[in-house]
Amino acid sequence: MSVAEQVDFKTVEDDSATLRRIVWSSVIGTAVEWYDFLIYATATALVFNKIFFPAGNGTLATIAAFGTYAVGFLARPLGAAVFGHYGDRVGRKAMLAITIIVMGLGTFLIGLLPTYQQIGIAAPLLLVALRFLQGIGLGGEWGGAVLMVVENCPSDRRGLLGAMVQVGNPIGNIAAVGMFALVAGLPEAQFMSWGWRIPFLISVLLVGVGLYIRLSMDETLAFRQVRAKNDVARLPLVEIFTHHRRPFFTAVCLKISEIAWASIGGVFAMAYATANLGLPRSVVLNGAFASSVVALFAIPLFGWMSDRFGRKTMFFASCAFSVLFAFPLFWLLDTRDPTIVILTIVIAISFGQMVMFGIGAPWYSELFSARLRYSGASLGFQVGAALSGGLTPLIAASLMAVSGGATWPVSLFLIACAMITATATYVAPEMANKELT
Repeated sequence: MSVAEQVDFKTVEDDSATLRRIVWSSVIGTAVEWYDFLIYATATALVFNKIFFPAGNGTLATIAAFGTYAVGFLARPLGAAVFGHYGDRVGRKAMLAITIIVMGLGTFLIGLLPTYQQIGIAAPLLLVALRFLQGIGLGGEWGGAVLMVVENCPSDRRGLLGAMVQVGNPIGNIAAVGMFALVAGLPEAQFMSWGWRIPFLISVLLVGVGLYIRLSMDETLAFRQVRAKNDVARLPLVEIFTHHRRPFFTAVCLKISEIAWASIGGVFAMAYATANLGLPRSVVLNGAFASSVVALFAIPLFGWMSDRFGRKTMFFASCAFSVLFAFPLFWLLDTRDPTIVILTIVIAISFGQMVMFGIGAPWYSELFSARLRYSGASLGFQVGAALSGGLTPLIAASLMAVSGGATWPVSLFLIACAMITATATYVAPEMANKELT
């Protein structure tokens, strides 16, 4: 490696203006991706069970709608595997440009879909196919966006700046919920006919902005070093499953509890509050909106705290909350008091999800070396998301159906997820303030 190359490799960390640009570019691009993915979640709870499935049994329609929601999560590991492979071989930047196009295309086309009444069984089948495309896009996008920051920032700020990328999630959620809140004010017939489509169709404009930003970004410091040393992995996934299985499965299990709470607090609670408790859509939308506003500040705070107190300490604290709040979550929702319901959703998402969601971004990445980091971090994150996040609303709805509408099985499920993540936290290495390999 030449002296000039060595100097170039140090410029990003030394140049605070460049580092700020990288962070905010990643946040904005990720916000667009999450908007596309999360408007589907809101529509699942409020619309899809009514217009894309046969009328009749409302419980079965809801379970079917959550099944299509799960497809997006189940597709994410495939996206992580494909784009992770090329991200470790070709570079992070190119994959980020492709994934945002894939995600945007799937979202836009959902907004054009005919309903079940118009084309019959083809409607839910097309919905599933496009949700799968969304999952592919997000599965490949997350790892690249995080690595653009994590691989360029100093070790003592990696928790804070890595978590900042995750702020794109609440920004995207605020935009998604805000758009649905606007169209939800329409008369019911107009909302169900064409109003719900607007949030999906408008995503094409956001994708254009996100793509422009991503094309202006530079390749990461760490990948340029790997390429300069001719150390690019030929088959990253093969290396991970033959020589790095422990960090991979650790990353998977670290994700389980967080994404379960995201799915219960952000998706299942919407359907439960509106269908079972008879609360208006506005209450649960306000809860989701408020939790995202709080997350804008909570995620960077949790990331900063992980730099000071360690990743493990913060994860253990969130697991403890998840166990202790699993039953009170539904007791508080059952009060039907709008203020209590909104506060409950905010508390559940903030401490059950956002602690681990923010800190997980740098921590998953820190478990792998640079030559395998895109594949390892992405696939670990997305397999955990698929196992827990995609299936949780479906499992919760099924558990309630089997138990005659009781919520205690769902609470026990959340406790089990927390114990899995607590075990992974115990065996994972503490990486706060340590240099990346």
